[in-house]
Amino acid sequence: MLELSREEKNRLINEIQGFFYDERGEEIGIIAGESVLDFFLEELGSLIYNKALDDSKLWFSNKLENIEIDYDLLYQNINSKR
Repeated sequence: MLELSREEKNRLINEIQGFFYDERGEEIGIIAGESVLDFFLEELGSLIYNKALDDSKLWFSNKLENIEIDYDLLYQNINSKR
């Protein structure tokens, strides 16, 4: 499971409490907010983490392709006549 600092966790719990109040008109306490956060971290944490890895792999792959093209452009044509 994704580990969060105490500050990150508190901020997210506050966001969850605000969401419930704004969207549902419900006031939930810190314990309920923490339960919701834990549920989503447990259920979605790995999925989001893996998606981020897939996205970064694609980004790096594109960057490496560009580097390879740039590298190939450095070659001088040795078959050309002067």
